[in-house]
Amino acid sequence: MSFKSLFRKKPLAAAQDNTDDSHHSGLNRVLTVKDLTFFGIAAIIGGGTFSAIGNACFSGGPGVVLLYVICAIACGFTAMCYAEFASRVPVSGSAYTYAYVSFGELFAWIIGWALLMEYSIGNIYIAFSWSGYFTNLLSSFGLHIPEYLTINYHAAHLAFTENKVGEGLTAWNTAPVIGGLRIIFDLPAVVINVIITALVYIGTKESKNFSNLMVYIKLAIIVLVIIVGAWYIDIDNWTPFMPNGFGGVMAGVSAVFFAYIGFDAVSTLAEESKNPQRDLPRGMIYSLVACTIIYIILALVITGMVSYTQLGVSDPLAEIFALKGVKWMLFIVSIAAVVAMTSVMLVFQMGQPRIWMTMSRDGLMPKKFAEVHPKHKTPGFATLITGLVVGVPIFFTDENFVLDFTSIGTLFAFVLVCGGVLMLSPQSKEELEARAGKFKIPYINSKYIYPIFMIAVLIGLQLLLPDFYADTFNLAEAADTKIPMLVFLLFTVVMMPIAFTKNLSLIPLLGLLSCCYLLTGMSATNWTWFGIWLLIGLVIYFLYGYRKSNLSKS
Repeated sequence: MSFKSLFRKKPLAAAQDNTDDSHHSGLNRVLTVKDLTFFGIAAIIGGGTFSAIGNACFSGGPGVVLLYVICAIACGFTAMCYAEFASRVPVSGSAYTYAYVSFGELFAWIIGWALLMEYSIGNIYIAFSWSGYFTNLLSSFGLHIPEYLTINYHAAHLAFTENKVGEGLTAWNTAPVIGGLRIIFDLPAVVINVIITALVYIGTKESKNFSNLMVYIKLAIIVLVIIVGAWYIDIDNWTPFMPNGFGGVMAGVSAVFFAYIGFDAVSTLAEESKNPQRDLPRGMIYSLVACTIIYIILALVITGMVSYTQLGVSDPLAEIFALKGVKWMLFIVSIAAVVAMTSVMLVFQMGQPRIWMTMSRDGLMPKKFAEVHPKHKTPGFATLITGLVVGVPIFFTDENFVLDFTSIGTLFAFVLVCGGVLMLSPQSKEELEARAGKFKIPYINSKYIYPIFMIAVLIGLQLLLPDFYADTFNLAEAADTKIPMLVFLLFTVVMMPIAFTKNLSLIPLLGLLSCCYLLTGMSATNWTWFGIWLLIGLVIYFLYGYRKSNLSKS
């Protein structure tokens, strides 16, 4: 094994060959730009809207809208980088394929492994949130599921050990015991995972129709929530705007960023798009813009209706209307949440199998994962394994751990996508002409703009926040939270001479920096678990992927 072989790159032409008719994978090309936009909206508006937004507002107060703007800008730059790749490499695999042609095989594997966190493990969080709203919806009809079948084992055990009165403690005390083990698991979460897996297995067209219907329903209900909620806004609740300072705003980065990660799922559907080079970029960008507007308005409404201190709950939209006594809205919000989270699970459950399928084609995973069902024209085996990867952990993990775990993995993938665009070789005049009418990131030379911009920012920090540098460089206290910021500041300085000498494109450079900045908001625990996850992935790569790779045989 040579060090150089770890970074062997997949030729751009080889990646593009997968979309030629003669090499077609057998997937059905049925998706239009409208379908792709709706898939993006379906993935973005879900857990972040009906669950994670509560904790973000609780941490940052009304000022959390600034974090939504920051995340939207970061995702906007990243979406343009995804769009550039989607236009140049219109093939399934998302960031995995993009990393393969720009950074090489080792980074491609790491990204594929990180995307497993985003899609499959992220769906565990959505399944838990879906279960909570579904249980409330059943309660409104007078139907009741035993507590030990509506909560995960970890949460129930924690409630018992800490003697917290509530659903968890009730579940622990009332659960049946078999062989000394209490039977406690989230039944609705398990069931919805099975249903979604079956739907995705059956076909893309069926999934598309179901997803589009759910998007219409949830958008209509969210508009209703905003209109009704606006009548109950008390502007005094917007003061103080940042009750816990900007640090409190940034503390919600995992929750807020989780709300945005779905847009890149659109890029996994390249081989099922009618015109991927034109429609994939549009679908990603359209969905991101629409959802950003919705999130900012929604955050302002809910922080205006009640004090931010009352929003640290798993079902914030239901909570605000319960506090205001608008009981008829509780039923509607529960329906919207169930619909929204179902659509998110659907899109994520479609994305992961297609990444595995692409990795399998490259030899990094067993060939079984690349099999396309002869009747349904979907990656059948990979879809079933995805269902298991989501379903099994539901029995023993909890949603808070999954939320943080998913966000850091996704940000890492985004960093490499933006960096990958910076490393792509310039296209010839002939290649650019062949992409006429397709998406292209406008080239803006960062030679002077970036250094001047960053120097202004660094000086501005000192003027506006006189204690910023003193606090950041004081590692005697909370070093684990300050080291990521120090690394980021060093990185911004190092990039100045590189941007000046290499004439880097400004948009992907800003995407790279904004995603790196968001990573500074991750806790030390997040980094530790992420490091462990990467080590496990590297072990699997060196034991199997490196030896079986198609590039190792060429």
